[in-house]
Amino acid sequence: MSQTLINWILVAIILLGFLAWTVGRYFWLRRSAKFINNSDFQDLMHQGQIVDLRAPKSFQDKHILGARNFQIQQFKETLSALRKDKPVLLYDNSRGQAIPRAVSILKKAGFTQVYVLESGFESWTGKTK
Repeated sequence: MSQTLINWILVAIILLGFLAWTVGRYFWLRRSAKFINNSDFQDLMHQGQIVDLRAPKSFQDKHILGARNFQIQQFKETLSALRKDKPVLLYDNSRGQAIPRAVSILKKAGFTQVYVLESGFESWTGKTK
């Protein structure tokens, strides 16, 4: 076999591996947390614990009424502020980059009721502070 063909095969294997990892991570996240719309999020707000995963500046500018700001870098250390017997409602910006890590930490810590605002804070239509 020529070196060029071997290189293309290696690139294809790497790309397929990355694709498999990405798809697997997506389905794991969807099984680990329930993604809910604005209306369902509002229904659960009064019985749950709302966690804002955005940067402190974004939180100070505007956040969902009743939310607490937890930084993903210190998320493990702040878990003691959350109760396992109450739903945890997470939100981030629309891209939600901190969500997978937060869900993973919560699941490993034994939290069973984890919800994520489907389209993030940027699509939020409820009360803010």
